[in-house]
Amino acid sequence: MSDQIKHECGFVLIRLRKPLEYYKEKYGTWMYGLHKLYLLMEKQHNRGQDGAGVVSLKLDQKSGTKYLSRQRSNKQNPIQEVFKRINMAMGKIDGSSTELMKDPEWAKQNLPFCGELYLGHLRYGTFGRSSIDYVHPVMRENNWRSRNLVLAGNFNLTNVDEIFENLEDLGQHPKDFTDTVTMLENVGHFLDEENQLLFRQYKNEGYTNREISHKIETDLDVRKILERSSRRWDGGYVIAGMFGHGDSFVARDPWGIRPASYYLDDEVVVVASERAVIQTAMNVAIRDVQELKPGHALIVKKNGEVSEELVRVPQERRSCSFERIYFSRGSDKYIYQERKKLGKLLAPTLLKMVDYDLEKTVFSYIPNTAETAFYGMIEGVRDACDKIKIEKIKKLGSDITDEKLEKIMQVEPRFEKMAIKDVKMRTFIADDESRDDLVAHVYDVTYGIVKNQEDTLVVIDDSIVRGTTLKKSILKILDRLHPKKIIIVSSAPQIRYPDCYGIDMAKLGDFCAFRAAIELLKDRGMKNIIDDVYKKCKEQQNLPKEEIVNYVCEIYKPFSPQEVSDKIAEMLKPHDIDAEVSIVYQSVENLHKACPNDKGDWYFTGNYPTPGGNKVVNTSFINFMEGRNARAY
Repeated sequence: MSDQIKHECGFVLIRLRKPLEYYKEKYGTWMYGLHKLYLLMEKQHNRGQDGAGVVSLKLDQKSGTKYLSRQRSNKQNPIQEVFKRINMAMGKIDGSSTELMKDPEWAKQNLPFCGELYLGHLRYGTFGRSSIDYVHPVMRENNWRSRNLVLAGNFNLTNVDEIFENLEDLGQHPKDFTDTVTMLENVGHFLDEENQLLFRQYKNEGYTNREISHKIETDLDVRKILERSSRRWDGGYVIAGMFGHGDSFVARDPWGIRPASYYLDDEVVVVASERAVIQTAMNVAIRDVQELKPGHALIVKKNGEVSEELVRVPQERRSCSFERIYFSRGSDKYIYQERKKLGKLLAPTLLKMVDYDLEKTVFSYIPNTAETAFYGMIEGVRDACDKIKIEKIKKLGSDITDEKLEKIMQVEPRFEKMAIKDVKMRTFIADDESRDDLVAHVYDVTYGIVKNQEDTLVVIDDSIVRGTTLKKSILKILDRLHPKKIIIVSSAPQIRYPDCYGIDMAKLGDFCAFRAAIELLKDRGMKNIIDDVYKKCKEQQNLPKEEIVNYVCEIYKPFSPQEVSDKIAEMLKPHDIDAEVSIVYQSVENLHKACPNDKGDWYFTGNYPTPGGNKVVNTSFINFMEGRNARAY
């Protein structure tokens, strides 16, 4: 993706189901779980570079000994920093000789992060807050083990204000107004209630306080806690957590917006944001990794029992299509196939645009994430090329000769790696003009391939969000090759609406498709539509989210997708380049053909899966009209 946008976080939960001595004997080290945690986090580092954190829990520790350890970092390489600190912490223990550290029994009693349960997190700060306080996992501590709560997740809620107000009505005083703190206190409240309910029950049955604590740890109903906590949650989420006595869980939203997969055997339970990383880290087949079902929670009790339980009634599946287009690692079998198909489905449109003149067309891609879609695009062009060859051969009839046949067969699509991503340059220069000049050199090009003022250059990107990098960098760089025409292709449809479920796309004014539609309305004397939409949005501003309608769709109604694309091309073309510029976007129909099981398309269609989505787009449009550079949720 040439435009830099922030997106979903990543998480890993690991529960060892055997004593630590087992892993020492079989794998040569009690650190088996810690090593797997590091590998799984590194394999998901694409999901968050703003911060990383790890919590370890030791089961059945004696009173007076530490059983929870946490390490977090918001430095430049947070994963490496976290594990560096973990290793340093273990090396500082008095008497920790090399041999003693290898002993699992001694290590569990003396070393931090020597436990049976691990929770790791990678953060993308969609709210732009880089403080260590906002790095997961977050903790709610208590002197009773079963009331301790550790939480981490990949989530954004659209109705934090409602949940926050509910906490205040309960008499709480949350320390911050964020979805992280709100969710932590929300789950913590129902954890406290469940503990209190069981305490009263067992007290009435005559048990001592000490006996009650142990019985609560055994009988705590994790499913009920999650079911009661999540009733008000509107948004996309995967929440991973653990209680101090050893129960753990991962819960997924009922629309399946955010992804989660898991693997389990008699040795270990592993849950992570992406299936492919589990396959790689655990060296298991795709059939061994299960998707956590929407509306369900994977619950691992202290005794190691595992169950997948219904927490909220599943809704129509609306899993995020951007996971397929861009965010998830392309090593997943199905994601790789889908990205190829996204490129392949664009081939007929592109061939028509270049008038099937393959001799004067060069195909390429924006490195590096668009590479898979590029392979699919070339495959589609080749298929079309083969059909053309067959028709030409048929037309020869009996007049076929080796020379004529050879001439037909020589026609092949020209594809090259034209754009090369240079070393990432830091924009530390203060003034805008100098910074823009630096940005213009993020990519370099391969010279000598394109014929001056003859060839058309077709370059595919996986999505075009703001268009800033295109305007300030890519188009200028490609123009150095002196093509007659540049066609920029997006394997994703036009991004028209804000996201509120994890991706950092909250402001309508940031989207080049929205800006183009606004300009078209002004150009054609239809500014009244803008004013009408603003009036309708203002009228429903204070309605409950369930009653709000997405009137922003009316901004796009007068225009075809191609009209909007043409306006985007006009707006993004730098004034100082010679080549003609066109922009082609994927259609929503083709998106669903390529990704049939992941139909979360609200960024393209405005069809939000939850009521909170309509509230967000309504607020976002009001912010745009009133000139407020603020988030809509």
